[in-house]
Amino acid sequence: MVGPSFTAVLDAAAAGDEAAFRVLWRDLQPGLLRYLDALAPGAGEDLASETWLRVVDGLARFSGDERAFRAWVFTAARHRAIDRWRRRTRRHDELVPLGALADLPALDDPAEAALDAISTRAAVALVATITGNRPGTVRVLAHRALRRLAQRLDADEPVRGAV
Repeated sequence: MVGPSFTAVLDAAAAGDEAAFRVLWRDLQPGLLRYLDALAPGAGEDLASETWLRVVDGLARFSGDERAFRAWVFTAARHRAIDRWRRRTRRHDELVPLGALADLPALDDPAEAALDAISTRAAVALVATITGNRPGTVRVLAHRALRRLAQRLDADEPVRGAV
């Protein structure tokens, strides 16, 4: 407990005095951490920091004695713990061991995409050399041919020359 100097310490902290805020923090932080660790095991430090951010934001608006201040801080902490619980139940967050992430395949493989692009360019360049057309012309003709093939397959038309 800060004691008889609480009002002066609170006013100084609200005015931005870091030393006065440190007095409030040192007085309340240990108990706040124990309280939050009981409410949300493993999240006490994070919730305490969120609580102190709320306290700093509302410090100038607070009015009351030391007992009311303690109640206000612990109520803010309880609200942070409840908010965390609500977020977790809504999103079903689960911590995944870092080692397990290495075995998960990526949705897109940048290396494979790069190799595909290189091999596609090489194939287009080779066809362009053989036919005597420019690479852009070969790409357009290949695109048109693939589109026609897709249309025929959708229409169940037999493809000429198919075995």
